[in-house]
Amino acid sequence: MAVMEAVGLTKLFPGRRGFFGGGGGTVRAVDGVSFAIEGGQTLGVVGESGCGKTTTARLVLGLEKPTGGAIRFEGCDLQTLDAAGRRHYRKSVQAVFQDPYASLSPRMRISAIIAEPLVTNESPSAEELSRRVRQLLDLVGLPAHAADLFPHEFSGGQRQRIAIARALSLSPRLVVLDEPVSALDVSIRAQILNLLRDLQAELGLSYLFIAHDLAAVAHMSHTIVVMYLGKIVETGEAQELSRAPKHPYTQALFSAALPSHPDERRDEIILSGEVPSPLNPPSGCRFHPRCPRAMPVCGVEEPTLRDVEGHLVACHLYDMGAGGRGLGET
Repeated sequence: MAVMEAVGLTKLFPGRRGFFGGGGGTVRAVDGVSFAIEGGQTLGVVGESGCGKTTTARLVLGLEKPTGGAIRFEGCDLQTLDAAGRRHYRKSVQAVFQDPYASLSPRMRISAIIAEPLVTNESPSAEELSRRVRQLLDLVGLPAHAADLFPHEFSGGQRQRIAIARALSLSPRLVVLDEPVSALDVSIRAQILNLLRDLQAELGLSYLFIAHDLAAVAHMSHTIVVMYLGKIVETGEAQELSRAPKHPYTQALFSAALPSHPDERRDEIILSGEVPSPLNPPSGCRFHPRCPRAMPVCGVEEPTLRDVEGHLVACHLYDMGAGGRGLGET
């Protein structure tokens, strides 16, 4: 059974009105998204800024309430949980955020930062609390004396290790990783990603991994979801999707990513224009104004996800009845 499932997940926000009363409308930040995160595995979510990645993470963390659809954790709909169920969910789903300089209080010692979730949720003895903090520091590769220091005494990579230790303090089943290495030096990123993989193998953790770095997503994930303007346009097994993407948007994203090997050659795909406003998304396929392979049907009819060689792809190129030539033939 999946640790977490999203079914038709939707989040709408009211648009801001202008100074003279104009604007308004509704922002469809997440629009009918469905996915599953299996035990001990990583679901990677990629897409340009504004595609709905962070809103999806906030919905999973309970920081936003969905407008529609459902999130199920261990088979239970979050909307039906009682107080005890909600406490269990908050303990079982933790997060590591993008900026380790902003996510740690500069006025608290590391021991207090890591211990805070334990004190709030479990009220352990002082001796047990100290033992657990030392154990967590060791788990993320930091020495025991780090507990007595303050965040400013650590590098960015070390601060992110502290944030990971805090996220693990309540023994969660799922950790939401929202751009966890994008604020770090390139030389440190691989160390943190490898630490996260080692922890996953050791503790059986599940990850929701959100990032702009496609190489990092492909390295970390078992399954990848590609989002555009609040919609899933493609999903599939990570290595296969990164090797042979099907949707024109996914192809453009991976063509711009750094290759995994210096000798690898890729055809660069340049997308025209900017991401449209989610206040007024294009009709039909939301990607069609920027798509180099758009057909007349793309501006009229919204494509649905369909199986294409093991991927789920929302694209009329693979729809024999919509003017395409079938399964990617061009």
